[in-house]
Amino acid sequence: MMQFLSLDAIAALSANLPQADDAARTAAQDRQNSLTKPPGSLGRLEELAVFMAGWRGTDRPRIDRAQALVFAGNHGICAQGVNPFPQAVTAQMVANFTAGGAAINQICRVVDADLEVIALDLDRPTADFTAHPAMTEAETLDALNRGAAAVDPGADVLVLGEMGIGNTTIASALAAALLGGSVAEWVGPGTGADAATIARKTAAIEAGLKRHAGLDPLATLAALGGREQAAICGAVLAARAARVPVILDGFICTAAAVVLHALDPRLLEHCLVGHASAEPGHRRLIAALGARPVLEVDMRLGEGSGAALALGVLRAALECHNGMATFAEAGVSGG
Repeated sequence: MMQFLSLDAIAALSANLPQADDAARTAAQDRQNSLTKPPGSLGRLEELAVFMAGWRGTDRPRIDRAQALVFAGNHGICAQGVNPFPQAVTAQMVANFTAGGAAINQICRVVDADLEVIALDLDRPTADFTAHPAMTEAETLDALNRGAAAVDPGADVLVLGEMGIGNTTIASALAAALLGGSVAEWVGPGTGADAATIARKTAAIEAGLKRHAGLDPLATLAALGGREQAAICGAVLAARAARVPVILDGFICTAAAVVLHALDPRLLEHCLVGHASAEPGHRRLIAALGARPVLEVDMRLGEGSGAALALGVLRAALECHNGMATFAEAGVSGG
């Protein structure tokens, strides 16, 4: 099991993590070109199949086990009035996930993903980053390691999501700190914030950026982030160590991954962005990553719902890749 002993040690990981299998990727592309269709006619489905082949190390990748993890945390920044709902909703939604009543439960059932929800010390919100670092190094490492420990190295794909009242503020703060630009460009309505709440979010983030300026990416995660964002980073790294492809969810999940991208863009090479969220800053995040979302369906729910929906497209891509006949097998001219 991957375990992080210090934040400094994480920065050196990229040189030692496994890479995609070029031979498997080439073989998968050759198979795509031999199937009973014009080359490229399945568009993104072909690209997804080849992507999976490279990371799973076989020209005929399958998804026998899809794991979905939703990390939940609470945030001290809520003291600044940045959210329209009380923090008690985080625990209430965790209970709803556990009871099977949320959107993510329904989508995971449809796409055959095993869902686990991990509540991260909901009774201990992070500190208010306008006055203090949100987390100590020890707290950040604990969340990173809990995220890593939750990953099943035997899974074929990992879907990541989050839940936490106030965490669109966290995501906007991380994005602004790591990617620059005005805070207002990163701040959106989240779960339905009105203009006054958005103004408070913007002011709180500006205060946090001023207090915690000039930090490296992992120190920025500790200063401005939350336990669920740190856990997402830990899960992404553990999945990479096991060569398990990852599907990231929307704005908050992608903002967490930007911490790793800021360390070394290669750390996200095994990740897909599941969808383009309707949250305004998400498209800017996707562009900064040089990524392309699998879906664009105007979702902004979080909880891994868009990433899980993208898993259905990924499954379809592999069904076509593995199940279609080649020109030779079908006796069709043109192959």
